Amino acid sequence: MTEWITANEAALRLGFFLGILLLLGIAEALLPRRQRLLTRLQRWTSNLGIVVINTVLLRLLFPAAAVGMALFAQSAGWGIFNTFEVPFWIAVLVSVLVLDFMIWLQHVMVHAVPALWRLHRVHHADLDFDVTTGLRFHPLEIILSMGIKFAVIAVLGPPVLAVILFEILLNATSMFNHSNLRLPLGLDRVLRLFVVTPDMHRVHHSVADDETNSNFGFNLPWWDRLFGTYKAQPREGHEGMTIGIDTFRDPRQCDGLKGMLLMPFVGKVTDYAINRRQWEKKP
Repeated sequence: MTEWITANEAALRLGFFLGILLLLGIAEALLPRRQRLLTRLQRWTSNLGIVVINTVLLRLLFPAAAVGMALFAQSAGWGIFNTFEVPFWIAVLVSVLVLDFMIWLQHVMVHAVPALWRLHRVHHADLDFDVTTGLRFHPLEIILSMGIKFAVIAVLGPPVLAVILFEILLNATSMFNHSNLRLPLGLDRVLRLFVVTPDMHRVHHSVADDETNSNFGFNLPWWDRLFGTYKAQPREGHEGMTIGIDTFRDPRQCDGLKGMLLMPFVGKVTDYAINRRQWEKKP
């Protein structure tokens, strides 16, 4: 089974991506959590356009991507799990957990370092919040993220199956927790014990600094609870909160492909920092 999954990794990832994108797109159209500011055509063409750019760029720079790095580490004997013998299922489980934690740390880092926030604010500048928001990242941030994954894989030496499962899970949960989907409150309370829900992650896309600097998880919700960055609900409620960044409100810049690609190189990053978690109402 592992050999089959590895051999069909690209097709599996594409199938899950398209299937979940379609399913969530239909679900949030039927059960929307918030009213849209812009049309799907305005935003989806740009958000999915940057996905195409990122996919082509990664295939050119890293043809085998993270799975290829895991195969190389395995053949070279690099990493903890290629050095010490442990049961396969434990190696898979621990590898997925460690990779998820490292993505959480990376997310905190791109909020904490002003130069990296320039890249990451492309993701936050979306004026609406739906399934495609979970896919829009600047190409330079995507390259940075792949470099970090390579380093973690080299040190950890995870099984190839673990890397494939993690990549599929990360992509799927990122689309799910960014979806404009109204879940029953009782279901949301239960789900967010195990996975980041749309209501949990939407708080992170608030214009308020203290809310933006909370709920960094993409997949597992536990890291925010453990490290004190968890915030249950937005102050203004999910229908009343403002999505995006205060200093970027022009739809042509925030939700146009050209504006998104140029965003890291315009404007100032003032005093935005991870420790700005004390809310002060702006005049």
